[in-house]
Amino acid sequence: MSSSPQPPKPGPVPGPAPHRRSPAVPAPPAPGGGDREVELARACAHGRAEADGRVFLVTAAGEREVGQYPDAGPEEALRYFAAKHLDLVEQVALLETRLRTGADAADVRASALAHRAELATAAVVGDLDALAARLDALVASAEKAQEQQAAERAERLAEGRRLRTAVVTEAEEIAGQDPARIQWKHSAARMRELFEMWKSVQSGYPRLPKAEDKELWGRFSAARAAFDKGRRAHFAELDARSAEGRRIKEKLISRAEELSTSTDWRETAAKYRDLMDQWKAAPRAGRKHDDALWARFRGAQDVFFAARDAENAKIDESYRANLAVKEELLAQAQALLPITDLPRAKAALRDLQERWEDAGRVPRADASRMESGLREVERAVAEAEDAAWKRSNPEHRARATGMLAQLEEGLAELRAELARAEASGDARAVEKASEALATKQAWYEQLAQSAQELD
Repeated sequence: MSSSPQPPKPGPVPGPAPHRRSPAVPAPPAPGGGDREVELARACAHGRAEADGRVFLVTAAGEREVGQYPDAGPEEALRYFAAKHLDLVEQVALLETRLRTGADAADVRASALAHRAELATAAVVGDLDALAARLDALVASAEKAQEQQAAERAERLAEGRRLRTAVVTEAEEIAGQDPARIQWKHSAARMRELFEMWKSVQSGYPRLPKAEDKELWGRFSAARAAFDKGRRAHFAELDARSAEGRRIKEKLISRAEELSTSTDWRETAAKYRDLMDQWKAAPRAGRKHDDALWARFRGAQDVFFAARDAENAKIDESYRANLAVKEELLAQAQALLPITDLPRAKAALRDLQERWEDAGRVPRADASRMESGLREVERAVAEAEDAAWKRSNPEHRARATGMLAQLEEGLAELRAELARAEASGDARAVEKASEALATKQAWYEQLAQSAQELD
């Protein structure tokens, strides 16, 4: 830098010359002005100003006129261009901050390169060499960050592709289920969740290439449309079945109400059982209608069965006296057990049976108990009679006698065989003959006992 002022050189004035009181002109330094005054002073050290307001940037390579500040003193003109240098420094600092906080490294790099290229003609006064080095470092850092962001973006792109594909695949699986077995409410809720997941992935991950994104979205839309179509068809079918169920059940209710005043208890009860079978076989009428229809159907039945129960109660009351008679007859019949004198028991039972029939009907609640009690006595007498017949059966006795004779012959042969084995000293033959003799002897004794019982 020359120690003496250089001759004035014509140079461009950057923009319209600012008014002396323009806000762009830095205010005079206030007492204790802080860091900015220090930075202005450092920037001013890299320039000089002529008396006519022209300002020069002083570098190691020489001087360069950066502009003119008319109607101002040299110091004020120099501070004006130094302030513009500080503005440029702040812009570079802002780019550094953006890069640190994760901004798009490509945008930061492009802005840094643009600032770096502008330094050669920048109308500022300050340490441009230091600022150039700072911008070069920023460009290098941005390039590294750009590579890292590209790798991260590729990773997130792959993850977004995986998530989108998973959403589409599950949606297609849901849409492809058997309509007869699908749980529509659960599946519809899951389809809504998948749509929200799709939107979340679209907003939270990089967009796929247009053709790929269009293909996945087309599959997803087709799956949703197919599911919605099947769901509408399913519920339309349900509505049709419900309408048919209401029609059938209304008809059954009408018939049940017609029968509710009948006094033909047996036949009408059978008809109500048939109506109930038809009701169970009918389609459901829908949640809103089924309970009300059932209440009407059940109410008609209740009218009939309540009247039948009331009538039966009257009849049962008239049978109370018969019950007392049969209770006594049953006690007499049960006193015949166990059977010790069969002829006497048979005669007594015949008499009791005749009196039982003469006694008449008993209340419905007691009929089964009374009849089963008498049947038990009748069964005991019949079993005793059968046993007595078997004992006196000549055919059975002859058969038993013949078998005893055969066993006696066999026993004699086995005893002789055992004697021969003992005489020969053959232990195995003795053991075998002894076992055979013992077995046949047991058969003989059992048959002899049965023959004795027949006698």
